[in-house]
Amino acid sequence: MYTKLSPPPSPIDVDAQTQMPSPVPGCNPCRSSATYKRHKYLRRLIKFRQMDFEFAFWQMLYLVIAPQKVYRNFNYRKQTKDQYARDDPAFLVLLSLCLVGSSVGFSLVLRLGFFGFVKFMLWVVFIDCIGVGLMIASIFWFLTNRYLVRPTHTGQDVEWGYCFDVHLNAFFPLLMILHVFQLIFLKHFIAVEPDWFLPKLFGNTLWLIAIGYYIYITFLGYSALPLLHKTQVLLYPTCVLVIAYVITLAVGWNISKGLMYFYEYRVG
Repeated sequence: MYTKLSPPPSPIDVDAQTQMPSPVPGCNPCRSSATYKRHKYLRRLIKFRQMDFEFAFWQMLYLVIAPQKVYRNFNYRKQTKDQYARDDPAFLVLLSLCLVGSSVGFSLVLRLGFFGFVKFMLWVVFIDCIGVGLMIASIFWFLTNRYLVRPTHTGQDVEWGYCFDVHLNAFFPLLMILHVFQLIFLKHFIAVEPDWFLPKLFGNTLWLIAIGYYIYITFLGYSALPLLHKTQVLLYPTCVLVIAYVITLAVGWNISKGLMYFYEYRVG
């Protein structure tokens, strides 16, 4: 007798299996206030046994190979919990571990030493990821609610927490490209002396792909919301990105080498 193997669980299937009852008696999570949702999220941040790391891992995988599938789950969460934003911090925890791991790799390549590693890691986590994320999420939260909400959905708004989730989703592939894949070639090909055109082309192209993918996943995140329209305008920065890419090659600016020198200066 042969046993038929079942396929990996889809994001919606996993989420449906991990629905948690409201910890407050008589409180319907679909009617919870933003304060209660934020408190619940922060409380779960220290309860690792309640986090669904398997599902978070699958989200990370889909963000690289099929990002549009990730946002189907966000719509499902809206139907069941009356919120688009994540209520499980497992994704944030795994992303933090990835940031720490990539910081170790950069520290070894750049020979930063222990204290240099600590400063580099703090910069990457709290400036590059969280600090920039807070700014970008706030900008998109304002712009989408001000200009992109459908007239038929007046009174509804995009949650700030969802905007930050979109940033985290878009940041993960960018991290994999620039802090993992690029790291393999950084010291011995991209940042070599003399500054040949081919390494410069390769490094700048990685930046083009990474930022372009960030813009695309951001567009997917907001276009998945039924209360928004005209979200194609979020793809317009791609034109600016391509122009900037051509300019960097024309003027001979090696972005990766410049960033490497910047990090060495910041943590030196």
